[in-house]
Amino acid sequence: MDASIALVALAPFLAAILAPFIHRLAGSYSAWILAIAPAGIFMLLIRLGEPVVGGGTIAAAIDWVPSYGLTLAFFLDGLSLVFALTIAGIGALIVLYAGAYLKGHPHQGRFLGYLLAFMGSMLGLVLADNMLALFMFWEATSITSFLLIGFDHNRQAARRGAIQALVITNIGGMCLLVGVILAQHLSGTWLLSELRGLEGVLKESALYVLVLALFVGAAFTKSAQFPLHFWLPNAMEAPTPVSAFLHSATMVQAGVYLLARMTPVLGGTDVWTGLLVAFGGVTLIWGALGALKETDLKQILAQTTIASLGLLVLLIGLGSEAAIAAMLVYFVAHACYKAGLFMVAGAVDHGAGTRDITALGGLADKMPVSFIGAALAALSMIGLPLTVGYFAKEEMYLALVGGGWAMWLVLAVLVTGNALLAGVALVVMVKPFLGDALPVPKSPHEAPVAMLAGPILLGGMGVVAGLLPDWLGHDVLAPGATAILGHGVEPHLTLALDLASPLIWLSALTWLLGIVVFRQAYAIRTVLRRLSAGLGWNADTVFDAVMFGLIRFAASVTRFLHHGKLEHYLVLVFVVLAVALFWPMLALGGFDWIVPTADLGDWSKRLVLPDLRPYEWGVVLLAVLGLAAVLIAQSRLIAILSLGIQGTALALIFLLFGAPDLAFTQLMVEILSVVILTIVMTNLRLDARDHRPFEDWARDGTLAVVCGAGVSLLLMLVLSGALDTRLSDFFTATSVPIAHGANIVNVILVDYRGFDTLGEISVVMGAGIAILALLRRRKKAEGVGP
Repeated sequence: MDASIALVALAPFLAAILAPFIHRLAGSYSAWILAIAPAGIFMLLIRLGEPVVGGGTIAAAIDWVPSYGLTLAFFLDGLSLVFALTIAGIGALIVLYAGAYLKGHPHQGRFLGYLLAFMGSMLGLVLADNMLALFMFWEATSITSFLLIGFDHNRQAARRGAIQALVITNIGGMCLLVGVILAQHLSGTWLLSELRGLEGVLKESALYVLVLALFVGAAFTKSAQFPLHFWLPNAMEAPTPVSAFLHSATMVQAGVYLLARMTPVLGGTDVWTGLLVAFGGVTLIWGALGALKETDLKQILAQTTIASLGLLVLLIGLGSEAAIAAMLVYFVAHACYKAGLFMVAGAVDHGAGTRDITALGGLADKMPVSFIGAALAALSMIGLPLTVGYFAKEEMYLALVGGGWAMWLVLAVLVTGNALLAGVALVVMVKPFLGDALPVPKSPHEAPVAMLAGPILLGGMGVVAGLLPDWLGHDVLAPGATAILGHGVEPHLTLALDLASPLIWLSALTWLLGIVVFRQAYAIRTVLRRLSAGLGWNADTVFDAVMFGLIRFAASVTRFLHHGKLEHYLVLVFVVLAVALFWPMLALGGFDWIVPTADLGDWSKRLVLPDLRPYEWGVVLLAVLGLAAVLIAQSRLIAILSLGIQGTALALIFLLFGAPDLAFTQLMVEILSVVILTIVMTNLRLDARDHRPFEDWARDGTLAVVCGAGVSLLLMLVLSGALDTRLSDFFTATSVPIAHGANIVNVILVDYRGFDTLGEISVVMGAGIAILALLRRRKKAEGVGP
């Protein structure tokens, strides 16, 4: 066991807590300090990855809920290593980028804290072995992304985008929770590493389709698969560092990771393949066409992310060695070029003042470094030789060549989708930087070094890794594919071009179609926008309609249930109490003990008065007198004081029967209640009692008698049975050794039901604060008069 894995998953959260304080001390240098955390994690993962690349695994576990056999378990294999390295490496560059992008922002420290917590959530997700822990980190990514997308909360669009992302991804989170519980119920384990050896248990179960639907539903919401894709473009309301991180290595890739991780357990069936290939293919084409329809750089890139996620899901659905290898290589390629292009989009916005490609041109002279970063990333996105994207494209074509007509259909979808993405890459690379210079809101200038480091390093990584196919195959492809497929996968990437192979000609066709798409981008955009306008509605508008309907429904329910009439509330409460008291006793024979038998002597025996001492009868008489005083009191003040007589009599009963602590508590509560109610009544001038009609008196009196009788009968029923002393014996036996208290009553209040007592204290405190606020408001109102 290596505890370093737990450190990798939890360290970003510690850095997130410290981020605001570091920003106060270091100011604009805080990002450079905080970037040490993800950079250190990246280096640690490289060290830990050496045995993993060799085919091993590393595990660590922390006791979580030992009584239920739950551990906070982490697991590092080839798949999680690829994802974790990508998250940490890109995360370090994103933190630096965010420091420069938000320089001078008053809440930069908070933003960096959110960003690091987001990173920690994603790292925990890909490293978690316990499925419940995976769910917790899954939900943490939704919460932290909500905070990041809605960071500029003063804008309505940012708030809407954050809420939309939270709603959609949380629906998937609930699917994941139910799926995890069902998987554990069927397999008997919470650990993904153990579940892998029990895949037949799930596939052969009658609940297989349900479990599959739940996991796939969770993945589709997170990874924006059609028709649940619409939240992702709206997440572009977040600052650019968030977009770059969210779209490349985090959150949206969580669904891809989940599907890849569950492939050995749920994959390989016709339902799995058909579902993932169909939805992945549709999402690929939909996102690519959506990118051509947009003119904002961030929106273009967001749509291409949807397309790339569909491509990854499609490859996982195919499930062959070549398809899984293509998925892993394309994941790395996409993470590098997408993060780089988003950073370039932010640099263009920073340097030129706009992201609209129709208003940009000729920026290469003024922003040469940004242009180089965009070019390097775009080449990998196109899939030209000597880039990682080239190997990804070759592998995905290899997975489909030589199959039946269905495979050729999928191949046509892949070629079309890749060609559309290649055309979009050319648009992003050429339109802003080449051609004639256009007037822009700002005088074009290069971004700071911290904003340019990411595009250059990630773009360069896409080329360098493409020049090292042996390293890419041995350290990335083989360990990850082996972890997914469960058997050794031999890397076969090579720079050699085989003109006799159909793969090179499919790639050439893709590039040629990409050039056609680029040259016809304006015409395609015009047609797509006309078609979109003709529909009149889309998934986004449907979401708004559903949310508006839910809000109106909630308002209607609120108006019906919370009408503000306190009298009706109390009547309803006591009606429910009466039903809750009498219905169980009637249904379960609770009145058998008072039903007389044929022998009338039995009835008389049941009515024997208790043997009380004279002073005990005096306390009973005091309680009866208090009750009579409440009923005949002519004012609320007298009724409150008379009610205090009841509480005092009850305290005396506790005292007489050996419960002095309880008697003291009852007396203090009674005094406090009487004092507070008296102050309220006198200050609010509610001393005079209402003259209410007879119907109200009859209704309230009947409810009072019924509820009082129900409580009394229930208590007598309990006392008529044999006393079960197991609980009191437990308290007696454990109060000293466990709670270290000899006063059992105090131990029960403070230790065994400590949270309950804390809640009661909080209620009393809240009531006191509310009363104080009412009194102060009353005094202010009286002082404002003419």
